Amino acid sequence: MRRRALALAIVLLCTSATAAAAPTHISDQALAKAAELRAQALADNTGWQVVESLTTEIGPRMAGSEADARAVEWAKAKFKALGFDKVWTEPVTFPKWERRSEHASVIGAHPQPLTITALGGSPAGTVEAEVVRFDGLDALKAAPEGSLAGKIAYVDFTMTRKRDGADYGIGGTVRSRGPSEAIRKGAIGYIMRSAGTDSHRMPHTGITRFDEGLTPVPAAALSGPDADQLNRLVARGPTRIRISLDCGWDGSYTSQNVIGEITGRSLPKEVVVIGGHLDSWDLGTGAIDDGAGVGITMAAGHLIGQLKQAPKRTIRVIAFANEEQGLHGGKAYAAARVAAGEIVQQHIAAESDFGAGRIYAFNTGSGNPAESREATRQIGEALAPLGIEYRANEGGPGPDVGPLAAKGGAWAWLAQDGTDYFDLHHTPDDTLDKIDPKALAQNVAAYTVFAYLAAESDGSFGSEAKDVVPPRE
Repeated sequence: MRRRALALAIVLLCTSATAAAAPTHISDQALAKAAELRAQALADNTGWQVVESLTTEIGPRMAGSEADARAVEWAKAKFKALGFDKVWTEPVTFPKWERRSEHASVIGAHPQPLTITALGGSPAGTVEAEVVRFDGLDALKAAPEGSLAGKIAYVDFTMTRKRDGADYGIGGTVRSRGPSEAIRKGAIGYIMRSAGTDSHRMPHTGITRFDEGLTPVPAAALSGPDADQLNRLVARGPTRIRISLDCGWDGSYTSQNVIGEITGRSLPKEVVVIGGHLDSWDLGTGAIDDGAGVGITMAAGHLIGQLKQAPKRTIRVIAFANEEQGLHGGKAYAAARVAAGEIVQQHIAAESDFGAGRIYAFNTGSGNPAESREATRQIGEALAPLGIEYRANEGGPGPDVGPLAAKGGAWAWLAQDGTDYFDLHHTPDDTLDKIDPKALAQNVAAYTVFAYLAAESDGSFGSEAKDVVPPRE
């Protein structure tokens, strides 16, 4: 009896191992339907109509503003108008930062205005002092303790154009970490060359941070031409500037993640998540950042929803709240899935948040990706006619699905060409006319094909719950 039980256990173990090793696959029928969807999406203008509506009717949508609330109502109405089966919101609470006015000027022998913008998170204040230039964050860190007492620190790092926007990792760190380093050296104010690649007199805003225990100081970004001008003045000798900012934190605000679903026909509780963030900075109308992402993914969900037969799994499109000031919407969504024990039901997730340039590469990933390599390759083949290359072992999750990935969720990477993205990012020039309708349609086609095929796959992309016990209050 024991031998028979042992033999049976071995058979069951081998069967289980074989089942676990079986690759996720997509049927020929689903691939054929995806080809039809691809052609339909390229000829469809829903994505453009959505972005046009959002940027025209709402305009700038800074988190916590009156326009934020209007954007939430807009998104709810748009999901319903596009035929989504279910539309709802989930609350996202965060600190509220406001910009009121900002001015800067050179004073002394060569007086003249400087074009600046306050960094999100900066306090209000007026400071006047000699400016001390550093060619990067490491140079600022290396400055002697106390050497900036009573002075304004200026970090002059210039980003270069790259398809994947890699230099933003440096420029964004100058913005987020620079003010705290300056304060440690004794500075009373902080300015930086904008984290951008353009040569226009338009500064780039963005969030900054102040380390705990430090007293924040006014912090702002210069436009590229103003940074060049200041460099020439500093080269001539000691230069004093005045910065005057009226901005700061003003309590907290509760916005919403807005969610629309196309219900799956046989596995409705398993969801393919796609989306973009609904908020923007206040300088432009948020067309590329991230009206495009909202339009692309709403249109993809809409097109899949027009099929006579829904895919196996649910397509869930999310317009995330307040990405710009700390991924608040993405973190709230992931926390809610953890609390409900729904991480493993998040089949795979992808966010469009890098403008509207053509998608050129694709991959998926998870904590256990081996089982989904075959399905990923099949999706890559379906995307190839759009000029998209399957690149195994590359990529990563988008910003707002990053918190979900950190909890064990599988992700997809649809890499957009960001060569010109940082010309516009966080500036007044982020407007609708910068979007190429044909490139936008290619994005919609890619997200439609990806989401449909992921929803039709016959196995897992490797999502597995991690650290799912909710933290104590």
